[in-house]
Amino acid sequence: MEPRVLVVDDEKTLRGILTTVLGESGYDVLAVESGEEAITRAPDFGPDVALLDLRLTGIDGVETMERLRDSLGPAAPVFIIMTAHGTIRSAVDAIRKGALDYVTKPFDNDELKLTVLRAVQLRRLERRVEVLESQLEDRFRPENMVGQSGAMDAVFRMTGKIAPLDTTVLISGETGTGKELVARAVHRHSNRKDGPFVTVNCGAIPPTLMESSFFGHERGAFTDAKTARRGAFEQANGGTLFLDEIGELSPAAQAGLLRALEEGEIRRVGGERAIPVDVRFIAATNRDLQAEVEAENFREDLFWRLNVLAIHLPPLRERPEDIAPLVDHFVAAHAERLGLAPKPLDPAALSLLIAYEWPGNVRELENALESSLALATGPSVTAADLPARLRGAGAGGAAHGSGADVPSQATLADAVERARAAVEERMILDALREADGNRTRAAERLGISRKTLFNKMRERGLL
Repeated sequence: MEPRVLVVDDEKTLRGILTTVLGESGYDVLAVESGEEAITRAPDFGPDVALLDLRLTGIDGVETMERLRDSLGPAAPVFIIMTAHGTIRSAVDAIRKGALDYVTKPFDNDELKLTVLRAVQLRRLERRVEVLESQLEDRFRPENMVGQSGAMDAVFRMTGKIAPLDTTVLISGETGTGKELVARAVHRHSNRKDGPFVTVNCGAIPPTLMESSFFGHERGAFTDAKTARRGAFEQANGGTLFLDEIGELSPAAQAGLLRALEEGEIRRVGGERAIPVDVRFIAATNRDLQAEVEAENFREDLFWRLNVLAIHLPPLRERPEDIAPLVDHFVAAHAERLGLAPKPLDPAALSLLIAYEWPGNVRELENALESSLALATGPSVTAADLPARLRGAGAGGAAHGSGADVPSQATLADAVERARAAVEERMILDALREADGNRTRAAERLGISRKTLFNKMRERGLL
């Protein structure tokens, strides 16, 4: 679709010239003579760019711009002001109020077309960002937190309680369990939901750049600092700063972070001015930070500053009952994204998924389902469509148990029950082995009562 330009000028001749010049450049042009008419017709026209004369009969160009922005909201165009040499100061004031640029009359046609092109490119970029933000919101909306196990129900309830409380949160769990998903859910249900959500992967930043990444730097602060730059703290001002893999921070970075958390202000590298920041902190780690404190690898005072409210995400292998609903969710999501018909998993395939150890947790499950769905040629995803490692053919993380040995005539419920039994038996045996046969300690490790453990052992023929 051709980019649309709204021209607002009370000179008929100039409206005609602009319509011709911009029309020859491939734009769809609507030219009107007043701000009032522009406000009336803009919603139906849907302009990408509005070219406004500063001096108009009736409301002037600046008021027209402001009223168009108020009425159109996110659909408002990018504004360019047309002005005479004697009113350039007023045009600059219009830029302060939100216009992209201004052109002076009489204008050069090439200069005008270049300015309009810049505005069109900016509008396209804005719309692309809107689409990406919408997709991001869809991906991280709470409905995408899938699970029916008791462990995940506890996570959902804790997330709901924590979100409105404007205090620090520590999320723990193995890689791939969905820590960022929970962090974004907390942000989206907090009083800061309209503010920014800024992520810093602490494990991916070189130690020499950590301070600059957190706090920003002033121009000339170091060799490559050719311009001033805001750090993550300033970028997240008014919103949430998510510090992922915080256990990877160096001692020096831990000290700087603690100071910023306690003082509520930062100083850019090379700067002298203290900059106040209003940020909610959510940290995540795949390490046992308490053990890291005891090993003197993580500051105890920082640990307690972060560990105000805590959420722990259990690994997928400890909640096999969540695999079936996760399968349904990911198959539907990836089928829609890939333009494919959703394909159910046959009982043998689902049994393999339930029996697998999932060292990569939910992220590994999602990737396995995406590839299997893309490669499956039949009406359903079969065991043969799954990655080799899930069929026990790969090295490491092989499938366990006999859950894959499902008769072809078995129902889905049969497959799930067989796999559940295999997983239960393996977990019970592992717990007993680690507890040196002590059933009380094994039951505590499994999160069940000693009586329940005894009943399950008898049911599985382990007595």
